[in-house]
Amino acid sequence: MSHLDAQFSIPVGSTVVVSGANGNIASHIVDQLIKTGYIVRGTVRDVKKNKWLIDHFSNIYGPGKIELVEVPDMSVHGSFDESVKGASGFIHTATPVMEDADPNVAIPVVIQGTLSALQSAAKEPKMKRFVLTSSSGACTAPKPGIVFTIDSNTWNEEAIAAAWAPPPYEGFERLLDVYYASKTQGEQEAWKWVRDNKPNFVLNTVLPNANFGPVVDKNHQKYHSTLGWIRALWNGFAGEEGVRNQPPQYYINIVDDAMVHVAALLYKDVSNERLFTFAYPYNWNDILAIFRKLYPSKKFIDDIPDLPRDLSIVTNGRAEDLLKRFAGHGWTNLEETIKSTVADY
Repeated sequence: MSHLDAQFSIPVGSTVVVSGANGNIASHIVDQLIKTGYIVRGTVRDVKKNKWLIDHFSNIYGPGKIELVEVPDMSVHGSFDESVKGASGFIHTATPVMEDADPNVAIPVVIQGTLSALQSAAKEPKMKRFVLTSSSGACTAPKPGIVFTIDSNTWNEEAIAAAWAPPPYEGFERLLDVYYASKTQGEQEAWKWVRDNKPNFVLNTVLPNANFGPVVDKNHQKYHSTLGWIRALWNGFAGEEGVRNQPPQYYINIVDDAMVHVAALLYKDVSNERLFTFAYPYNWNDILAIFRKLYPSKKFIDDIPDLPRDLSIVTNGRAEDLLKRFAGHGWTNLEETIKSTVADY
């Protein structure tokens, strides 16, 4: 990557903080950062439980490429102060995912965790760049069959209204609305904080849709969240009917997603941008067709009748251009993404 060094805002060899480094997206970000020549300081809730990260990346890249810092509660003011010392960049991926349907509990944790990371980053004189992992849910919930546009001015105000509606705080739909609202309000507060405080670093945000692809270490990571959807379909949704009801939407290859995060951190000309890591729309029948093509001897469920399509028009060109610049290719197609997802099965 030395030919790109002049385009980078952070010198190769610098330290970059990655919060929630044991997460599926975050661990791929760690991999890409080390591969590009950076030292990673990962934050985790429990260092002892996540020592495997050091073992894993040391086995691949040699010792000294990653260290871990314990941050048990990211919503506590100053919780990232130690983590940012001497660091030049920060990628904040850590977030509670659908842990509570009560907005009074779930949403402040995300907002305070985001503000805590930004406040700590601002205390470090070397800090040049900050990337926040937001979510497709910060701009919209999936709306299959409806043509509409998603761009940098699109916010999921519907989820905020639904999340903060009166109790009862129960049910999957309420849980989902609260999660979407937490990501929407968390990102909005990040932009407001930067406008109000004018830190020395640049903020960019990345808004991924459904992440598919491999985990970094199958012995220590689980197929959480959207990665688990593919395994559920592989098994015919046995015991996971809730996944079957997930609406058609866009996917993103998890490695592509990680690369866009790193590009958002490094490239000097990416400044104050919302980057949409939405590759292409899909539905379950598209993935079933790939399953049957790649694994003809295995029996899969029949196609699901009357599945609609995600017809939204997303301004994802900038994110794909950064991927092409960083990796030399555009979005990974669905077949290759699914093949990499199920390889560990």
